[in-house]
Amino acid sequence: MYALAIVRYRLPLAEIAETHREAHREYLRELQRQGVLIASGPFQPHVGGAFLLRVPDADPNGALDRVREGDPFTRHKLAQYELLPWDVKTGVEDLDRI
Repeated sequence: MYALAIVRYRLPLAEIAETHREAHREYLRELQRQGVLIASGPFQPHVGGAFLLRVPDADPNGALDRVREGDPFTRHKLAQYELLPWDVKTGVEDLDRI
């Protein structure tokens, strides 16, 4: 199963310390190494971003909660998440190869 994470900053990006941004990027790299994160990137303008995630069918909500709670932006109350389980129908073959 897949999910979309929509992340919105609670502060202007310029007010978020570089140390928090780097910790957030490292967290995303770790999710990618684990095979959870497929793609991510900021919105334009930089008011937040989105992630495409691979989550287990057995416990998608638990997995999504762990993704949200593990993000340094969440722990420091710098962003809010909207997590949407996604039943991909078109292009799923391509996603399964990633």
